Amino acid sequence: MSLFAYVGSAFFARPDWIEVLRATFIPKLSFDPPFLATLVAIFGTTISPYQFFWQADQEVEEEISFGRVTRAQRRGASDAEMKYARWDVYIGMFLSNLVMYFVILATAATLFKSGNSQIESAADAAEALKPLAHGAASLLLAVGLIGTGCLAVPILTGCSAYAVCEATGGHYGFSQRVREAKLFYGVIIVSTLAGVAINFVGINPIRALFLAAIINGFLAPPLLVAIMLVANNRQIMGDRVNGRWLNILGWITTAMMFVAALALVLTWGQ
Repeated sequence: MSLFAYVGSAFFARPDWIEVLRATFIPKLSFDPPFLATLVAIFGTTISPYQFFWQADQEVEEEISFGRVTRAQRRGASDAEMKYARWDVYIGMFLSNLVMYFVILATAATLFKSGNSQIESAADAAEALKPLAHGAASLLLAVGLIGTGCLAVPILTGCSAYAVCEATGGHYGFSQRVREAKLFYGVIIVSTLAGVAINFVGINPIRALFLAAIINGFLAPPLLVAIMLVANNRQIMGDRVNGRWLNILGWITTAMMFVAALALVLTWGQ
């Protein structure tokens, strides 16, 4: 809920709403490296490769929790299951993009407007919440970071463990005991400790997040191609292949991410 404070902060900052609407629907594009790096980073945080692994494996874990322990038992999905999954995705996408939009708007109306375009710490980021929270902005951001961490850390470490174990053929899954899936839980432990260590080795966490987002922006397009091909393969999907509009949106998204990543490579160092 603390993330929705950015929605309130954006309104309390009193931006020029005509300019906001104009810039939202008619953005000013640039081909300089900082702009392209930010664009690729936004793509990388919106369509992140880890989501592809986590979403698929989470579905399998839920099936196993229902007692469907073999592939034959998990084959196919009912119309009701697809309906609930679709609403799950739609609502999640809407809320996450809503918050992201107002985070961008709140920081633009506060930090950027005051001449601060470089966020180096959580304290800098908290300044965007001052129009709403005033002196409690840092506390509000801290609550948000803790909540986000509790949500994100298990997902990020878990998807890494899934990917490593699926690639090596080892046992994996939260339904497994530690002694049955040592590599799976080992990756989770090492990943968590590595994240904690960043705080003690002098690495700027804000820059690390930005760099990780750029890397995700480069990794996502090839994975999107694979996903689109699988989603249109009737031997795999049966009657659940993509419809026309999903294909149009999917391939446009894939092309846009490829173009942004390629443009960043071509302009890097200029």
